[in-house]
Order: sequence, then structure tokens, then C-alpha cells
Amino acid sequence: MKKACIVHGWGGFTHEGWYPWLHVELEKLGYMVESPSMPDTDYPRIEAWVGHLAKIIGEVDTEYVLIGHSIGCQTILRYLETLPPDKTVAQVILVAPWLGLTPETLDENESEEIARPWIDTPIHFEKIKTHCNNFVCIFSDNDPFVPLTDAGIFKEKLGAKIITENAQGHFTESDGITELPIVLEHVKK
Repeated sequence: MKKACIVHGWGGFTHEGWYPWLHVELEKLGYMVESPSMPDTDYPRIEAWVGHLAKIIGEVDTEYVLIGHSIGCQTILRYLETLPPDKTVAQVILVAPWLGLTPETLDENESEEIARPWIDTPIHFEKIKTHCNNFVCIFSDNDPFVPLTDAGIFKEKLGAKIITENAQGHFTESDGITELPIVLEHVKK
């Protein structure tokens, strides 16, 4: 059976923005969909988020599609690092993925203290690539938090297909984003 998991971002909830819309659309395509509420969403910690995602997913298989937003993207990548060598997923779609933030890009609800472990803990891209060979990264040309220069890193390190959307901000409800057809389009491919 086809399965999908949508991982929200820092301070996010499963019932906001484009997540509910995508959940319903994936179900229409025959996917069994998980949209977990991540623990302590305002103070995300790597171990807690990756552990929670692993528990939600359970036994991963080659039919799984993982979709993340913002820090949910890092959660997915760090989860893939933990998989046994013989486990793979069908596709990973990362919306507004980031690797490094500066104090200038953190808003009033996000602190450098919380972000620092996510920034400083290395991501092992070579290991991640052994668990998926279909990565799509979606950026916005006016994202206040994620620089477009990060796109090149994802392309180089993961062989990701890079998509840059026009004027979508950080792809949040406050940016007016309640549907994200580009994600659905790439799941269908």
C-alpha cells in the first residue's frame, strides 16, 4: 500500500496551512497518510522529533513518500540517516528546507539556542542518498528564512530536483498558502 507522511515545521500544527489540503489530496490518490503532531513544536529537538517520526512511520518500505516543511525537512533527512542499509523510501519532498540560519533570519518566536543543534549537527548526505534516490526540494524566491543558496547544496549533495516558486514566502498560512499543488504534482510523477 502507498503511504505518505507529512512533517510540519517549527511551531507548526498538522491542521494549518497546506498540510490538511495535501493530506486529503493524497488520500484521494489512495495513500495511507500520516500527519503527526511533532512534540514540543515551539522547542523542537532533533532526538525528540526524529524519534517521534520513527515511531509514527514504524516499518518503512519502498512505497513510502516523505514530505517535510522547514525543520520538518531536516527531521526527515536525519530520520533517513537512522535507517538500516537495506531500507529505502520512494520519494522525499522538502518544502523550504534549510541547513543554516543566521540570527538575522530567526523571527521573534525562534531562537538561536533552539536552532543551533539543527545547524551544528552534521547531516550525512551520502548515507541519506542510500535510502532514497528521488529528492525534490521546493524553495520560494522571497523566503525570509531560507536562502536560495541552500538549493545548490541539496542539488549537489542529494541530486535533488530543485524548484523555485515565485513569491510564496516560507510556504505558511500567514503567507496565504493553504494549498500547494506543486507537491501533489511531484507525488503523482
